Amino acid sequence: MFLGTILGWVIAGLVVGAFARLLMPGKQNMGIPMTIILGIVGAVVGGFLGSLFFGPNLTMDSTGAYAVGTAWPGWIMAVLGGFLVLWLFVALSGRRDRIV
Repeated sequence: MFLGTILGWVIAGLVVGAFARLLMPGKQNMGIPMTIILGIVGAVVGGFLGSLFFGPNLTMDSTGAYAVGTAWPGWIMAVLGGFLVLWLFVALSGRRDRIV
């Protein structure tokens, strides 16, 4: 179960990081490991900001299990959080063409 959780975070981090990089104008020379880290940190930041603005709500289906089909607002907040983290990193580092 623990390995599945870690694998889930890695896959979700890759997806979120990739979408955040697509939204950011310009080229970011960033490898897959940094994209995964960007996505994971962005998901945490997006989840935190989402809970501040909208309250700590988990979407559950009628059986009480987490409903993946209605989880799209969380994915949107994760990508926006990833974009925010990437934007802050680029702005604070002053590098626009290379992120290692």
